[in-house]
Amino acid sequence: MNQNSALHELNDRSREIFRRVVETYLETGEPVGSRTLTRALSEKLSAATVRNVMQDLELMGLLDSPHVSAGRMPSQQGLRLFVDGMMEVDPVTATDRAAIDQTLGNDDPDTGVLLDRVSTALSSITRGASLVLMPKHEAPIRHIEFVSLGPDRALVVLVFADGHVENRLFTPPAGQTPSSMREAGNFLNAMAEGKTLSELRGQIGQEIAARRRELDVLAAELVQSGMALWDHQSSDPRLIVRGRSNLLDQEIADLDRIRVLFDDLERKRDIVEFLELAEQGDGVRIFIGSENKLFSLSGSALVVSPYMNADRKIVGAVGVIGPTRLNYGRIVPIVDYTAQLVGRVLSGRKG
Repeated sequence: MNQNSALHELNDRSREIFRRVVETYLETGEPVGSRTLTRALSEKLSAATVRNVMQDLELMGLLDSPHVSAGRMPSQQGLRLFVDGMMEVDPVTATDRAAIDQTLGNDDPDTGVLLDRVSTALSSITRGASLVLMPKHEAPIRHIEFVSLGPDRALVVLVFADGHVENRLFTPPAGQTPSSMREAGNFLNAMAEGKTLSELRGQIGQEIAARRRELDVLAAELVQSGMALWDHQSSDPRLIVRGRSNLLDQEIADLDRIRVLFDDLERKRDIVEFLELAEQGDGVRIFIGSENKLFSLSGSALVVSPYMNADRKIVGAVGVIGPTRLNYGRIVPIVDYTAQLVGRVLSGRKG
């Protein structure tokens, strides 16, 4: 049953009971019983009548009953219906707005430091874990160099035309020599002039194939493994995660799920790939439970919004992750406001 047809099937009484169940569950985290609802409903109904309606809602797949004698709680399908068709979004409070504004008020030249403050504030305000995906650095490359740090450790250094420098540690292919490292650097520098990192990545494979006779096998392997870091770094520095401890406060009763979620949060590369998918849509997006394959085992929810640069191009994302009983009506506008503010601040910066 799709969301539109499910919502259409609910009469006024069923709709109010369903809404009260969801809102009470999101507030308390506990299944909601019929007697609790009878005291909150605008229409005076008996507990038996409320139970019958709740049973119908359960048959529709909108409610679950965790135990035979317990109350009901919204299913994942029910939460999706509520979020898409019934949720009332609260305005961002003056206190929350001031806390977010304050993080961006300091004119720090380092974008990473600024966004780290944003992530910390977002986790504190929402009491969830915050995710901030920093913009990719798209300035043209000035110089690339490979530096040996030992038999199994090397550093690739990228210097951009705007003065920005990035260093990445990696394990080079076996047998690398100073000569092969110089050759790999020369090969890339000959290609890189005037190109951004993403443009360069798109040409490396073709150039290696076309110039295989000129390029030493060891140097070719080094080029491929070194540049692959920008696609497959296990601890991607573009991603900032703050507020993991907040999740323990919210879900103490289900530590196994929290451990799974913590493991997911450590796999930053996977989260970066997921957030880059989220960047494809404009505005706030909500992923509940198994809708988000990355966090499906932990039964979590993610509220995420992309932010744009001065050219109206999506360059990053901010989000909040927590249990599925997030206060969506409060968190959605906070994430939206933060994303828009980050976009405006970064748009006013050079480089």
